[in-house]
Formats: sequence, C-alpha cells, structure tokens
Amino acid sequence: MSPEFAISEHPSEGDHHLLAVRGEIDLFTAPELKQVLAEAIEAGRVRIVIDLTETTFLDSTALGVLIGAVKRLRSRDGALAIVNLDENISKTFEITGLDQIFTIVATREEAIDAVDPARDAAG
Repeated sequence: MSPEFAISEHPSEGDHHLLAVRGEIDLFTAPELKQVLAEAIEAGRVRIVIDLTETTFLDSTALGVLIGAVKRLRSRDGALAIVNLDENISKTFEITGLDQIFTIVATREEAIDAVDPARDAAG
C-alpha cells in the first residue's frame, strides 16, 4: 500500500524553499503541488528544492507541474532542483528527456547547493 499523499514545506532564510512530497503525484494530487509551488514563488521563494525521496509515482500531470514551475522560476532568475533516489522516477525523467532540463541530485544538501546563486557565479 502506498503512503498517503502529502506535501511538507520547509521555508528557510531568504529566497530558499524546500518541499518534500510523499506518495503519488498524479492527475488528482498534482494540482495541490502546483498550488503550493505557485504560492511559494509568488511569496518570493525562487530557490526551490523538491524532495521526491518519499514519492512513489509521478505521471505526466506531475511532470507538467514541474516544468511550469521551472519556467516561472527562470523568468524570475530562480532555480529548481529535485532530490530523487527512486530508479522508476529517474527512468520517467530519462525517457521524457526531462533529466536534461531538471537538476536531479541524490541529497537535499546537493540540491540546496544546486539552487544557490553563489554556485552559479562560481561555475
């Protein structure tokens, strides 16, 4: 049995924001993720980490929400990174070619570093 869908938010200092998603992100739950992301971006949180380590499934609706968030963030000079260790979810990103669009890393620390503007300047 898959865990119940839930999003926990962990705002940090400045423009950073961490979302941890548990369960399945699909046609029924993706709108909630979209709303939470939109509210964070509108509040000025443009460095967003989405932790999918407890996510069991995502579909094309979920991918659309993530793509929309990346577009909104890029227009605000923001960034998004995804934490994922699940092989099936990784395969979904690879098959769709979205692994080339998203920064996908193994840990929250790596993701936080990936959205850090100081890293962009150093890179």
